[in-house]
Amino acid sequence: MAYKDLREFLKRLEQAGELKRITAEVDWKLEVTEITDRVTKGGGPALLFENIKGCKIPLAINLFGSHRRMALALEVNDLQEVADRIAGYLDFKTPEGLLDKLKMLPKLGELGAFFPKIVKSGPCQEVVKRDNFSLFDFPIIQCWPQDGGRYITFPLVFTRNPETGKRNVGVYRMQVFDDRSTAMHWQTQKHGAEHFRRARSRFGTGKMEVAVAIGADPATVFSGVIPAPPDLDELMLAGFLRREAVELVRCQTVDLEVPAQAEIVLEGYVDLNEFRREGPFGDHTGYYSLADDYPVFHLTCLTHRRDPIYLTTIVGPPPEEDFFLGHAIERILLPLMKLQFREIVDVHMPAEGIFHNLMLVSIRKSYPGHARKIMSGIWGLGQAMFTKVLVVVDEDVNVRNPQEVTWKALCAIDPERDVEFHLGPVDTLDHAARLPDFGSHMGIDATRKWPAEGYRRGPWPDEIKMEAETKHRIDALWKQLGLE
Repeated sequence: MAYKDLREFLKRLEQAGELKRITAEVDWKLEVTEITDRVTKGGGPALLFENIKGCKIPLAINLFGSHRRMALALEVNDLQEVADRIAGYLDFKTPEGLLDKLKMLPKLGELGAFFPKIVKSGPCQEVVKRDNFSLFDFPIIQCWPQDGGRYITFPLVFTRNPETGKRNVGVYRMQVFDDRSTAMHWQTQKHGAEHFRRARSRFGTGKMEVAVAIGADPATVFSGVIPAPPDLDELMLAGFLRREAVELVRCQTVDLEVPAQAEIVLEGYVDLNEFRREGPFGDHTGYYSLADDYPVFHLTCLTHRRDPIYLTTIVGPPPEEDFFLGHAIERILLPLMKLQFREIVDVHMPAEGIFHNLMLVSIRKSYPGHARKIMSGIWGLGQAMFTKVLVVVDEDVNVRNPQEVTWKALCAIDPERDVEFHLGPVDTLDHAARLPDFGSHMGIDATRKWPAEGYRRGPWPDEIKMEAETKHRIDALWKQLGLE
């Protein structure tokens, strides 16, 4: 049974010993971050701050900040279960007879149940305010000392493509400027930014409607983070993850729908020709992202539950909560990557690589230059295009073991021969890039080299391994040796 809302997830976390209630007074300015940062890095629980200075609304944070809590969020014992479900749907084969067609019906019927459905009303509109409201009524935090201000860090931002009418849901930070306006940090390559550009191109002037939901059920929140393809509705993906459709209600002042069970909803618009300086912001790179101009979001209406809970997160020097979200995305989307590249065995993005700085890939190598083909393919995949350093190794290398990757990769490369550079799009947050949104990528072919790839020294040497017979003899003698 899917979590109905954020509250049910909090209750489940508390039952599992994964939630700590904080009753002492804590300041929204920096103190929430310092506490959460220590707890996350120490492997601690989700936090519910019940006494934020100057605010009556509780604040929830670090809900996804461990592998166990990610599994609880998606109601599985292991994330591999979700990956296996996706792989099962991708493994459709053309039915050869009536029996095969009948076997497909339950799966097709289940897919139909994942589409979001509109309901007449929902808890997110128990309180409706069109006047006399302020964003500062909520415990919006300032995360780090040099931040440009207070930031909404975990919003689900809803927009509609002005040409196709298709919905997008993304998580984009929002710096609070005043009671009723914020920045909308649409990075260049994000789908929300594309909707904004298309609206400007089509209309030139005017407004683009936007809705923001804060604090939905965990699968819906997670789906907003997933880098889904442009034509895949994130809410259908949420329905797939929770095995139940997401209920939506129509907004009060804009032509958009939002999760009916959300805690808080901000309705409004961005002016197509209004920009304002946003930032700096202490980002997931562990450094402050640079200030720049972004569209301004103006609120026309605020709705919320009678007793809302404010959901937020922090990013900063890894690992933070976003690492565990990223790891879940990596595991869950691996079948999709394998569908496009059957030779891929596994993929890993270490925490220190902050998602886009390092990707380790193992492949079943079949022909000369195979590793370079995989590099080019991955750099052409959605947000994988941001990958700064891509290391490709053979299938027998465990990419989840950094020591093994470092050892075997360094023993497999001739740097001049095996390292290539590629110019292309980079993450807006990459402060080291030569230009905003544009820079270089490095690919390292750390597979065993073949004669056809220029290796002329004879056969590639074998890895040192003790023979099995000797290992078995020593296993039997081990206790007698007194080395336990």
